[in-house]
Amino acid sequence: MNSPTPAKIQIVHADFSTSLQSLLGTIVIAVFVITFVVQAFQIPSESMMNTLLVGDYLLVNKLCYGGSGGHNELMPYQKIKRGDIIVFHYPVDPKQHFVKRVIGVPGDHLRLVSKVVWINGKPLKEPYVRFLEPPNNMFRDNFPRTDITAFGQEGNWWLEMRKLVQDGELIVPEGQYFAMGDNRDDSQDSRYWGFVPRENIIGRPLLIYWSVQSWDRDRPFASSFSGKLYHFAYGITHMFQITRWNRTFRLVN
Repeated sequence: MNSPTPAKIQIVHADFSTSLQSLLGTIVIAVFVITFVVQAFQIPSESMMNTLLVGDYLLVNKLCYGGSGGHNELMPYQKIKRGDIIVFHYPVDPKQHFVKRVIGVPGDHLRLVSKVVWINGKPLKEPYVRFLEPPNNMFRDNFPRTDITAFGQEGNWWLEMRKLVQDGELIVPEGQYFAMGDNRDDSQDSRYWGFVPRENIIGRPLLIYWSVQSWDRDRPFASSFSGKLYHFAYGITHMFQITRWNRTFRLVN
């Protein structure tokens, strides 16, 4: 058998080197995009219904607001404003990611009266809000209340909140944001655990790149290893049936 000639060996090596460089370049670009530009998140709860549903998978723009430090005026970054949906590190446990809507920005005077949000003395128009129950929760629906506490309210927030209430209104401090879920009657949000610091905000959702309805969640063994394996296999083999096609590739606003 004839051995490869030196010329052929050089060509093979060159082709391999080019392919390796291309692969490494792709990996570097992917890492850069995931680290600095966009990131994928899954909606795990119903707190943002009907804007975002459990099973929605989001691409989040991590560059839209810039960094929390200085020099942001040199770039065309957006200013965080009322009505923006944001993804952020949960202040109580920064390892968790939450998604809520900005309701109050620094300097705002905020209160809720029978579920209606008032900002700086004017009612806030919120066509995105979903209500489930009549106004019967005095803390949740008439916020802030310094005379009562609520189940699930953080103790530190209870003490901090009392210092920031004037004439029945909560004053949002500099560098902090008040965030709430669109599913207003079923949302653990700033009413219960406090403000979102500016440095905790990761970015703003761009679009729902995939949306999947829940399936087989109620089976007795769903949380076991075999249950998860079955769940995964079912999802792969029934992807077209479980995908919410009317929500996939929908812009988030």
